[in-house]
Amino acid sequence: LAVVLLGDENGHIGLGQNAHKEVQGAIKGAGSIARMNLIPIRKGYWGNKIKTPHTIPVKILGKNGSVSVRLIPAPRGTGIVGAPTIKTVLHLAGIEDCYTNTVGK
Repeated sequence: LAVVLLGDENGHIGLGQNAHKEVQGAIKGAGSIARMNLIPIRKGYWGNKIKTPHTIPVKILGKNGSVSVRLIPAPRGTGIVGAPTIKTVLHLAGIEDCYTNTVGK
């Protein structure tokens, strides 16, 4: 099983997974599925609307199983405050500044 996360760092992200006998075939299939599943990510401002949007527009709470992840808008220049996995996903989506809070195992 291969899981691939693709992003253009400009507001689009896609997730794909595929199983295959060979590792290379699984990665190639997951990549093509991720390209087909690209979705737009809405970006917003924190404070005044100067320059380009850099953070998420509102607070977001996502829950799956026992894990809940909360994303909070942050001022420009803060960066992504959180675990390395969340930093990677938000960076691929094009989010520059965001606070995160994760609870659960």
